[in-house]
Amino acid sequence: MRRIVTASVIGNALEWYDFFLYGTAAALIFGPLFFPAGTDPVIGTLGAFAGFAVGFVARPLGGLIFGHMGDKHGRKNALVITLSMMGAATFLMGLLPTFEQVGYLAPVSLVILRVVQGIASGGEWGGGVLMLSENAPKGREGFYASWSQLGVSGGFVLSAAAFYLVQLLPEEDFMSWGWRIPFLASIAIFGVGVYIRRRLPESRAFEQEVGKAPTPQHPPALQVLREHPREVLQAMGLRIAENGGAYIFLSFSMAYAKFTGLSTQLVLSGVMLAMVIEAFAILFWGWLSDRIGRRTVYAIGSIGLMVFAFPFFWLLDSHSPTLVYLALVLGLPLSHGAMIGTQPALMGELFPTHVRYTGLAMGHEIASIFAGGFAPMIATALFAAYQSAWPVSVMLMLFGLVTTLTLFSINRNDDRQVIASPA
Repeated sequence: MRRIVTASVIGNALEWYDFFLYGTAAALIFGPLFFPAGTDPVIGTLGAFAGFAVGFVARPLGGLIFGHMGDKHGRKNALVITLSMMGAATFLMGLLPTFEQVGYLAPVSLVILRVVQGIASGGEWGGGVLMLSENAPKGREGFYASWSQLGVSGGFVLSAAAFYLVQLLPEEDFMSWGWRIPFLASIAIFGVGVYIRRRLPESRAFEQEVGKAPTPQHPPALQVLREHPREVLQAMGLRIAENGGAYIFLSFSMAYAKFTGLSTQLVLSGVMLAMVIEAFAILFWGWLSDRIGRRTVYAIGSIGLMVFAFPFFWLLDSHSPTLVYLALVLGLPLSHGAMIGTQPALMGELFPTHVRYTGLAMGHEIASIFAGGFAPMIATALFAAYQSAWPVSVMLMLFGLVTTLTLFSINRNDDRQVIASPA
């Protein structure tokens, strides 16, 4: 189990490093480089976030493709392919010419590569979760499944750290070639990640319950839609507050800092600090969900998001380093951490093993379009229209309300179900 955890965390961190790079770059430099829009930097950033959203639109397609592969042929093979696609697309982003060099071919090429990233990430999350939860000892599924989210946090910390370091270059060097370095580093990530993934054992639950079973007559996606439509909607509802809140805290906060005169270096360092703390918080929340139930822990996060929606921006507006760090620490390890640490086990318990990869991917990735994908773009548009953060705070409260109501719809008897094979 220790070997599976180590390999899963490292593999997930490397893959999500690639995916998060775009969000960081969209907030900081992709606007002027690939989406020039006159003299208003907000409009250029809005274009970059539109490209960001396209990646999320592609994620359900990846979920269907790799969910089908994972449910029929095993979780391991699907994860090797997703990492390969992600690494190649991110490396090529680092080689792209800018708008000034090739005109509209630049943003078109960037968006195409973002679609490839989206397809890969759409198949990544469900497989990474199941490799842990389906091998976990009975009664500890929440704790072990939460390790998959540690990889997500690690990926963001790596991407933020990479941009923090290259931003130390002179402005002219950073804008001309320095920003490419984090993307080109993906070639090394690709090699290390694929080596690690290929050495993983297959999911024990898949081998015992699916691998030896007769091949189903219908594709897993059709089985899920026909037999588990309610569970797909519940998974989507659980995702709204977690994913939408995360990308407001992570991506829009950096754009908001740039527009309001707050140091983006300060916000980046604050995000890295918060994500390091959240890495430990995620494991705590996953452990706690095994003790007091998934829904209770998840509600701490969703209700916390509603409570913290307005104070988050008030703290940023102070421009005080201490209060900026406080805003990010409260928003990520506390609110977001409680949801993302509990999410893998809670969502996994909604679906049976033979369609679990597909069910997880469908609910998780379809919701990501409306939550994480469009959240930074909508937030930027709201800020451009009102020149204030209060509409974004209202949006965060709505996200939290949707997820809290979803928790009430999940049958209490289904909470803390066993999803792994007996130890």
